[in-house]
Amino acid sequence: MKFLIHTYGCQMNVRDSEAVEALLIEAGHEKAASEKEAELVIVNSCTVRQKAEEKAIGKAGNLIADGKITGMMGCAVKRLGPELFKKLPRLAFAVAPGELLKIPYIKGGDPLSAHAGTAFQAFVTVMTGCDNCCSYCIVPTVRGHEYSRPADDIVREVECLAERGVKEVTLLGQSVLRYRGFPQLLRRIQEIDGIERIRFTSAHPGGCTDELVAVYRDCPKVCRHLHLPVQSGSDRVLKEMGRRYTRAEYLAAVAKLHAFDPEFSVTTDVIVGYPGETEEDFEQTRMLMDEAGFDNAFIFKYSPRPGTRSAALPDDVTKAEKERRDQVLLADQERRGQARNDRLVGTVREVMVEGPSKRNKARWSGRDGGNRIVVWDCNGSGKDSASPLCPGGLVQVRITEAHPQILIGELI
Repeated sequence: MKFLIHTYGCQMNVRDSEAVEALLIEAGHEKAASEKEAELVIVNSCTVRQKAEEKAIGKAGNLIADGKITGMMGCAVKRLGPELFKKLPRLAFAVAPGELLKIPYIKGGDPLSAHAGTAFQAFVTVMTGCDNCCSYCIVPTVRGHEYSRPADDIVREVECLAERGVKEVTLLGQSVLRYRGFPQLLRRIQEIDGIERIRFTSAHPGGCTDELVAVYRDCPKVCRHLHLPVQSGSDRVLKEMGRRYTRAEYLAAVAKLHAFDPEFSVTTDVIVGYPGETEEDFEQTRMLMDEAGFDNAFIFKYSPRPGTRSAALPDDVTKAEKERRDQVLLADQERRGQARNDRLVGTVREVMVEGPSKRNKARWSGRDGGNRIVVWDCNGSGKDSASPLCPGGLVQVRITEAHPQILIGELI
């Protein structure tokens, strides 16, 4: 059977989709080149925000209407339970995050731990679940309590990936810095031959310790980029959210990283319109973002999730005001991103090649260690696997032009 998986949500979902894809291929099924060609389509759902959940359910409904055999997996399955089949009566099957190994049995295959995806990049789950219990977040409900995989298992998995030609691994956890002995784990992966880059996400400011900075200093494979969600710059709102840090503590964590390396890339998540967020609270967030000097920021408009503590609060910031605050922060980030990237003009960046640019096939694209997108003109075909101009190769690019979200340069 030819299958396709549509993925919504976070990198944990991306990793789950990779695993299910590999399991289905191992079971004798074939990945379809397009949705039209697919006989079975699986929608991997997200429920962290209402819009994401609605998109996944809407997509599944459209697929069913088009006559496709349609299944669902992921967090919305866990949250909705039997209610999902009331919304989608002709859904073929639904599998929660902790039950993915059932999918090969549904289709008659054998369960195996496996990876799919690009030849040079892979996600590796080091933790599942979350015990932070932020007031707005449904992840602890749908993903369960924190569980840290044994370090030896993780190292063996990365070694196997390296033997297959993987050059870059991203270690995944809802709050990955809560993994006990995480700096030591990074040092062990640093020693694996074949691995060129190590990334991880997502982080909490409490984990930005001197020991972590020492890892960045001592381990050149560990990329100098940290995704550090702040959510709000107001101490009052942070307390309401249950984030367990103050704005001063958050800014101290960012300052520690920038003191170590002024070019260190810090990105973040922010929620606007949390219940009771005043204009003063919002301005506190704007000021924190400027002081932190984020390289990029992902702005989300608050939506209540059933079963969370904040769902019991009045959703009292109007939709129009949420949209206004969203646009203000996006404009701020465009200005801030331009200023951060302007400082990189004239520098030489080591870039891992990803392939031809999606917007302009005459250009090639990749990312530097700070996870910044870099594009450059290139006449080479990139088809020679011995050439650095193939996906996974490392090249040197001198930056000649900066934009808020991308850097443009010339290949050295």
